Amino acid sequence: MDLTATKVQALFAVIAIAAFAATVWLWPRLSRPTVGAIAARIGVLLLDQVLLLTAIGVVINAYFGFYGSWGDLFGTDDTAAPPITMGGAIVAAGPSSPIRVLGSKPVFVDKPRPGTKGGRIEQVVIKGARTGISSPAYVYLPPQYFDKKYATRRFPVILALTGYPGDALNLITRLDLPSIAAESILAHQIPPTIMVLMRPTVVPPRDTECQDVPGGPQAETFFTADLRQAMEAGFRVGTEAANWGVLGGSTGGYCALKMSMRHPEAFSAAVSLSGYFHALVDMTTGDLFGGSSALQNENDLMWRLAHLPSPPISVLVTTSRHGEADYASTEKFLAAVKPPMQAASLILPSGGHNFATWERELPQALPWLAQQLHAPPQVTAPNAAAAAARPSPTAGAHPQATIAAAPPKPTATPHPRPTAGTHTHRTVAAARARRTAHAGRHTARRRHKK
Repeated sequence: MDLTATKVQALFAVIAIAAFAATVWLWPRLSRPTVGAIAARIGVLLLDQVLLLTAIGVVINAYFGFYGSWGDLFGTDDTAAPPITMGGAIVAAGPSSPIRVLGSKPVFVDKPRPGTKGGRIEQVVIKGARTGISSPAYVYLPPQYFDKKYATRRFPVILALTGYPGDALNLITRLDLPSIAAESILAHQIPPTIMVLMRPTVVPPRDTECQDVPGGPQAETFFTADLRQAMEAGFRVGTEAANWGVLGGSTGGYCALKMSMRHPEAFSAAVSLSGYFHALVDMTTGDLFGGSSALQNENDLMWRLAHLPSPPISVLVTTSRHGEADYASTEKFLAAVKPPMQAASLILPSGGHNFATWERELPQALPWLAQQLHAPPQVTAPNAAAAAARPSPTAGAHPQATIAAAPPKPTATPHPRPTAGTHTHRTVAAARARRTAHAGRHTARRRHKK
């Protein structure tokens, strides 16, 4: 039975209540002034406290989705999935396949009308060719992916990450990312985009902070190289950095910023929802840097901005002026960014480090990220038949534009604080110019696809 199941929560609650009732019933018998009775009273009270805290912990875990199963909690969930049948065909699940499909379900949205088909979600396991790491994921495929008119096209990709320890399913059940993407695509607010939904904890229960740990798991290489290679082999996705973006919350936000700053050849844009700016080191991470202060500095984003050339990427960071502890550090990060790196901010008047706050930010943050990416070009005529016959892209194609072609960052000028809602870390004129440029580019792209 899953750790997040309602029956499990009810069971622990009943046990805690029963223990309390038993304590009340036994207390008169334990009231004698003897050493044994005193020890028994202390033991009963401690047991009640442990059971109560456990019951509360189970409920909190289910709400936030920290651990999905007992094996997930203890780091023993390594069960291999057998081959499955989809639509009458067997999906390969051999050891050489980088992606194993475990299941699939359609996405339905309420806009433009209830019951509109918005694409499909595939539950998969992705195995890294270089790192040997295997991690579960969900892949959202937009409705255009199955349209014959798009049979020879590749699609831009957004990698979405949870916090630590997280559960990738929360990106669907709590943040509703596939539905937000589908409605935005159907409303022509963003181009058709594939999403890969994962958690940064690829070797549970250890928190690697998306780091290549010396002598340990190579989480950064998994996300920046293995994941891209696996997706290119299994789906029609873009092969250039300008086709890939990354989004995350909390630990996932730090990972999004870090991986795009350290690997602009892998990701050209990133969104950090309440993320931080240096790796956290505690009992869940262990030694991430092998005792190397130089390696630790390289993973400190503020240190990178101060001592290394800025990468040609675009980033969006979010926080709340009241209620989030990272507001001051976010402002410092924004002030430290210099060209060619571009930075925007989405700052709420008040909020918290939680799903509710991120739900308020995603309707703006997700389209922003999708609009930074460039759609891969159509496969040329000689390769069209091969591309239509298999989902993987043809190597060697290049995007229509590169991130380096982005307009330069405007000179620093005081920007007014909003009275409500959010603001971007640019002047109003610059923001309008950028939106106009994006609108023109995507309008031209839609005409081309028609």
